[in-house]
Amino acid sequence: MNCSSHHFDYLLRLGGSSLVLGQRMAEWIGHGPVLEEDIALANVGLDLMGQARMLLTHAGALEGRGRDEDALAMLRDVPGFRNYTLCELPNGEPVSQVGATRDYAFTLTRNFLFAAFQCELWKALGASRDAELAAIAAKSAKESRYHYGHAADWMLRLGDGTDDSHRRMQAALDLLWPYTHELFAADAGEAELEAAGIAPRSETLRAGWLQAVEPVLAEATLARPADTGFLSTGRFGRHSEHLGHLLSELQYLQRAYPGAQW
Repeated sequence: MNCSSHHFDYLLRLGGSSLVLGQRMAEWIGHGPVLEEDIALANVGLDLMGQARMLLTHAGALEGRGRDEDALAMLRDVPGFRNYTLCELPNGEPVSQVGATRDYAFTLTRNFLFAAFQCELWKALGASRDAELAAIAAKSAKESRYHYGHAADWMLRLGDGTDDSHRRMQAALDLLWPYTHELFAADAGEAELEAAGIAPRSETLRAGWLQAVEPVLAEATLARPADTGFLSTGRFGRHSEHLGHLLSELQYLQRAYPGAQW
């Protein structure tokens, strides 16, 4: 299959989003509120890293310039990443009331919103004419359904829990909701990908996403925030200040010891 620049960028977007969010999940290792949840988030992170490996390997093969998954993950700078801004935000610093660097409400709410999106995405990509992408989607769909179920369960427990847990979950939802608009933003290349049968237009996924999100929010007694005109731009290569700090940790070993292999 010939690889257009839009096709390549699309794979970078999906692979980079899983990579960056997987790195955020890794920051929880050893810091979960209970051992079971420490392990659960580690497993979510591993699944996301696995998705990133497959997608970036596929992107490199289609590009045909000799860049493998490691080169695309470890040797690109911030402007070269196409991940959604939602995935790169820190684990709760804006939500915490006590200055902590991790906030479980923020992490779970982000996981819930993004996993619901990925469930719709993989379902659509399962019919892609890009056979490799369709195979990746089929495998990833099972993982994302688990991620969604795990996060949704905690949305219910904490949203409809104590006054404090409800307040924290609503604060996280209010902060994160505007970043979800980027998941469904129009993209100049998506018409080409849709016409070729490779990928759907992002806006077509929003209705299914809302069907997965809204009933859980209602049962959790959480108010869906009003939509605004804010649109983050990570998928277009314009990121928040947080991605550079994340990449400095993620890429440190490869940058310090070029060509290092396990």
